[in-house]
Amino acid sequence: MSDTSQAAQAVTLQAADGYPISAYLYATCAETVKGQLLIAGATGVGQQFYRRFAEYASAQGFNVLTLDYRGTGQSAPKQLKGFQMAFEDWGQLDLAAAVDYMHRDDLPLFLVGHSYGGHALGLLPNHEKVSRCYTVGTGAGWHGWMPLPERLKVQFMWNVVFPVFVAWKGYLPWKMLGMGEDMPIDVYRSWKRWCGMPHYFFDDPLVRESKKLQFAQISTPITAAVALDDLWALPVSRDAFMQYYSAAEVTHRDLDPQAYNLKFGAIGHMGYFRPLAQPLWDEILAWFAEPLTAK
Repeated sequence: MSDTSQAAQAVTLQAADGYPISAYLYATCAETVKGQLLIAGATGVGQQFYRRFAEYASAQGFNVLTLDYRGTGQSAPKQLKGFQMAFEDWGQLDLAAAVDYMHRDDLPLFLVGHSYGGHALGLLPNHEKVSRCYTVGTGAGWHGWMPLPERLKVQFMWNVVFPVFVAWKGYLPWKMLGMGEDMPIDVYRSWKRWCGMPHYFFDDPLVRESKKLQFAQISTPITAAVALDDLWALPVSRDAFMQYYSAAEVTHRDLDPQAYNLKFGAIGHMGYFRPLAQPLWDEILAWFAEPLTAK
């Protein structure tokens, strides 16, 4: 690690409802601090997955914070079965607490959103504190936007595999399936419901209008990038979701793995934060370092 970064410091955030959120702060040792950077992770992906990127950004002059949403990773209760929460809590409460913690009047606050993390910006009650947002792998989640082989695989998991394990354990045991962090049953139910709709929760008659209004209030500039080999979030899926950030300046980026000297399939849905993606990291951090214009 560069001498402009240091070991991560464990932090406990307090959400507005009092729930404790596990986070890690990667403070930069650079003489010139470029900004505050918050990493909003994907569904079922623990904060440790983002450690390499956090360390890299810290070495480049950013103070970086990662977190585990409630019910997952180090923010999970001792007993996940019976744990109740709303999927939206991750954005409205947990990420919101991280935004408050990282916000400073003398430095801009940037958000990197991976998959769900790109949804979470629109759920923040304090979104005006975020100066810029760069999303990777954020899409609508609908199987219909995926290529046929991936579509069939995903439908099999949702309709056959997951229900059996959830009925057995009382939550979604992703660790047992080798797919990530275990998740509360309420998250699983909402996620499954919304992934069955072309425009995710915007198509849900129970939440549709309120969500549209909430997202339409966001004015944070967004760069929405997806890899052409990310079968879960292809450009058509990204576009289906990002249109609801109707008041924001959204720049769409389609990442061709070959442009980074990578084989098709090297990035996928998770490779954005693996070492092979360092050229992309440089692009993200360079955009954050550009002078801010008035909103």
